[in-house]
Amino acid sequence: MDWRVWERIEAKIAAGRRLSAEEGQYLFDPELSLHRVGRWADEVCRRLHGEVVYYVRNAHLNPTNLCALRCPICAYSRSPGDPDTFTMTVEQVLAQAQEAAEAGCTELHIVGALHPEQPYRWYREIVRLVHEAFPRLHLKAWTAVEIAWFAHQTGRAIRAILEDLIQVGLGSLPGGGAEIFADRVRRQITPRKIDAQTWLFVHREAHRLGLRSNATMLYGHLETPAERIDHLIRLRELQDETGGFLAFVPLAFHPAHTRLAHLPGPTGLDDLRTMAVSRLMLDNIAHLKAYWISLGVGVAQTALAYGANDFEGTVRQERIHHEAGSTAPQSLSVEEICYLIGQTGRQPVERDSLYRPVSRELAPA
Repeated sequence: MDWRVWERIEAKIAAGRRLSAEEGQYLFDPELSLHRVGRWADEVCRRLHGEVVYYVRNAHLNPTNLCALRCPICAYSRSPGDPDTFTMTVEQVLAQAQEAAEAGCTELHIVGALHPEQPYRWYREIVRLVHEAFPRLHLKAWTAVEIAWFAHQTGRAIRAILEDLIQVGLGSLPGGGAEIFADRVRRQITPRKIDAQTWLFVHREAHRLGLRSNATMLYGHLETPAERIDHLIRLRELQDETGGFLAFVPLAFHPAHTRLAHLPGPTGLDDLRTMAVSRLMLDNIAHLKAYWISLGVGVAQTALAYGANDFEGTVRQERIHHEAGSTAPQSLSVEEICYLIGQTGRQPVERDSLYRPVSRELAPA
């Protein structure tokens, strides 16, 4: 790699100018020091957020693992007849939501699978009933994959589905299902899942309705650095258009118990470089999450010096990454999160789902 390219990139970062796709690929060059890339990302992050690192008191709700897609990358999904399938009853859903509310959570993250038999109204009722019972819980529910499935089931437009869900209590969309946008890779890892254009369309429609959302990228499987950069640029372009993304979440691939279990998955060094490159490329998405469930607590903590400004949250009862071999804890307490952030010299700040600071006394979560 030519040192003059390094200097050009460094000058653009210092001036707050946008990096090109070619420059983004240079950032993945192993000849370019990881610590140099991390230092650039940290400078950008501090420029935006100072010493603040956010966290949220949240819980996860996964209502079923029965799925019509059965993607090769997924360890969570099951087919009818498998011995360990589950589909939660309304009572079980409400009981789990109550547990989250009583623990002081402000957000319930609801994602699951494309149940081959449950109709759209079952998914809609989950949102409606939880919202009616616990109106203070922000419901971040159903990925773009699920929203497109509901439209397919009902014959209704994606916009109409989103409007209907907003009416019964939907607060925002999670970012799952994006994986890697490149068709070459999607054909191998998610051959039956919606394509990149549909994922982006769902989020575009959500943003036009005033619904905020997150964005993700699953990395460390079959994709190339160029395909990672392509993914980031497509997100950047949509954010230029709508401004609707709240946060970006790089998700490390966990191969255990998937049909890609022969792959090693990303290293901690790759995790940190991907975080840093994401911060430098996504100049219009303010928040980057160090999702400790995916990265592991230690790498997530280190990622706060590589461009991340959000430590996600308490994350109670997560199933999807743990099914794929994540060895991270099932949850972290507020005290643990604040301690981990404080160890890095940053200031922990509790937020709500829309990144508004929450002010209250610390209590176990």
